[in-house]
Amino acid sequence: MVKAIRFTPIGNPQFVSGTCPLTDNNKRSANVTPLRPTRPCPECKRPSQRDHYPFCSARCRNVDPNRWLTGAYVLPAVESADDSDDELDS
Repeated sequence: MVKAIRFTPIGNPQFVSGTCPLTDNNKRSANVTPLRPTRPCPECKRPSQRDHYPFCSARCRNVDPNRWLTGAYVLPAVESADDSDDELDS
């Protein structure tokens, strides 16, 4: 069901619901561009799917949090010169 606006002969808008046939003017608007470009899946490198973005499937989507929870992914901790043990002694 498509909602459309029809203008009466006087020029007042009238809201109409029903089907709207595709004409040359609105065929271009029927070509919808995707919200996100497809990227390779971080797990298996297949093209990502809209339902599981950025992954390609539910399986790959579930593998990623499992790797974080088991410790396979670790963010490296870098100690700077300012973070020395001398500050803890005071």
